[in-house]
Formats: sequence, structure tokens, C-alpha cells
Amino acid sequence: MNDPLPRSYTSFHGHRQIASGPLLANALAARRALLDAPTAPVLTFDDETGRTTEIDTRGTEAEVSARLAASAGESPGEATDAAPARGRGRPKLGVVPREVTLLPRHWEWLAEQPGGASVVLRRLVEDARRAGGEKNERRRAQERAYHFLSAIAGDLPGFEEASRALFAGDAAKLRGQLATWPADVRNHAMRLAFGEA
Repeated sequence: MNDPLPRSYTSFHGHRQIASGPLLANALAARRALLDAPTAPVLTFDDETGRTTEIDTRGTEAEVSARLAASAGESPGEATDAAPARGRGRPKLGVVPREVTLLPRHWEWLAEQPGGASVVLRRLVEDARRAGGEKNERRRAQERAYHFLSAIAGDLPGFEEASRALFAGDAAKLRGQLATWPADVRNHAMRLAFGEA
């Protein structure tokens, strides 16, 4: 089954953005950039995490495509869209049994709740996810932008102050700190941190 939202990547040749989108497009852009200027570094970032992703750009474009397709479990040029055959019984809902360690008073309280322990624990987890969703997303955005910035711009002037502004959640201050940095780095950092284009 294919992901509804395919993962996105962004590649830089030095401080210049050369690609953004699917991994294959980034791999081919990285390959071309390395052929044109092999001494400048090429970094590819996972837009979800801000971390670098290793890509093997050796060989022809067809060989790079085939390697990426093989690592994704596909044949070159064809995607695996067929759903696995379904057997009898209840459908799998992604439920994974694991051990939970609680104090006796917690188990007693759970036993008194309607629906049983599993229902109550699922509801508590969902409520906590909703309550902390915005805060968690802000933290993930800060971490993603920090990973990107430390990999590509850790030696640029004002990096420490930019990091402080990022973790303070101060978009205006961060934009000011990044003002003298290369435009592609600045724009991508603001997009990762605050969703700005």
C-alpha cells in the first residue's frame, strides 16, 4: 500500500537548493550536481525530520533509479499498488499487544471503567495526543529545522543566535538572524520551522 502523502526531500549543492520532492528527483539532481561540480558538497534532507539522507548516486541515471526502486521494494518503473489478499476473520487494525506496567491502584481504577483497560487506555492516549498536538508539532518543527541548520549552516555567522531564536519560537528574530545567509538556506529553514514559503 502506498503512503497517502509520499515523503518529501530537499537537496542542496553547497548552499543552493537543487531539488525538492520525491527521493528519485533529488537523487538525480544530486547526481547531476556532482558531475558538474564534484568538489562542492551535496546534501539531501528528509523534510519530515530535517536529517540528511544518504543517496548512492554512482552510475547512470537508470542505475540510480533502479537502486532506489529496489530499496523501496519496487521494480524500476512500476509501483506496487496491489493490496495483499485478505484472509478470513476480523481485519487487522494495526493493534499491537504490548506489556503495560501500572501500580495496583491504576489497575483497580481501570477495572472499574466501562469498556475495560484497553478501551480506557486508548481513549486516554488519544485525549493526550489531541491536548498536546500543537505543542508536539511545534517541537517537531523546531527539531527538524535545527537538524537542517546544524548540518548545512553550523559554521555560518550567527548560528548560535539563530538556534536560540528558533527554540524560543520567535519567527521574526530568526528571520533577522538568517537575513545575511544564502536565500535558499534561509527560506528552507523558515519553511521547516514555521511553514513559511
